[in-house]
Amino acid sequence: MGPTSRLHIAGLILLLSALATGARGQAVVRFDESLGRTRPEAWALNYVAASTFMTAFGAMPALAPGSWRAAVDFGNIPRLDEGQQRVGLRATKQEDLNKTPVFGRVRVAVGLPGAFVAELGYTPPVEIGGARPYDLFSLSLGRRLLEHEGFAFSARAFGQHGRVRGDVTCPARLAGVDDPGRNPFGCRAPSDDRTKLGYYGLDATASWASGPWRAWAGGGAVRAELSVQVDALTFGVRDRSKLTARGTIGFATLGGGRELGDGWSFGAEVLHVPLRVQRETGGPVRSDPLTSLRLQLAYRIE
Repeated sequence: MGPTSRLHIAGLILLLSALATGARGQAVVRFDESLGRTRPEAWALNYVAASTFMTAFGAMPALAPGSWRAAVDFGNIPRLDEGQQRVGLRATKQEDLNKTPVFGRVRVAVGLPGAFVAELGYTPPVEIGGARPYDLFSLSLGRRLLEHEGFAFSARAFGQHGRVRGDVTCPARLAGVDDPGRNPFGCRAPSDDRTKLGYYGLDATASWASGPWRAWAGGGAVRAELSVQVDALTFGVRDRSKLTARGTIGFATLGGGRELGDGWSFGAEVLHVPLRVQRETGGPVRSDPLTSLRLQLAYRIE
């Protein structure tokens, strides 16, 4: 079923439901769909997921078995303009994607036998801008494969599981607004949309160290398993559609840092994730990547 037909059917359902709601209670509609990789909705899901990638931040730390390293990450999420946020219903509906300007994570690494290092990451359920993460955990396992005179080459396997909830489809600022110019889709209450941000992948990092200074460049790919469960009340009808996006996403990092002494270290890197999107049906597929600056403060526990 094409998007135009789907919109016509949805409009008919909304009209009939609006006439019958008073007698039969609130109507519920659901249009589940698996998205093509260049669909605007898929691009939005991939953009959000990319901002949460658990990158290596340099070479895998050289930790003896039982040694620990704790860190805090912060990454900026670039603000999207109105055109970029117009992703719903094949780029005909604007969504509130600028929920928060930053993504954060606490991570703890532990040395294992065989020079392996395991790392667990967690994003606390702190609400920012109407979005709150829930059970957002990440995990990695890797080791240094090569070391020579300040040069190191590392590889990891990593993944993430969890979700984010927020009023993306019907933002609170539009709930109940009667002006059709501002609220063309008739949002009656803030939506409770739930976005699953699951992925798993591999990456590799080449790093160089000179005294307390270090630099690195890396790259990898993830298999993203993403979805959004919509829960929005529009024109008195509850929309419970579920959209799913699956695919492989590549990324690259470039960064540097410094050992600060007494077990402390600081790092900064740029994450670049190439993404492509087709915003007009039959139109060109264009590049619209995520480029994010990330910071990390770490402390080593022997």
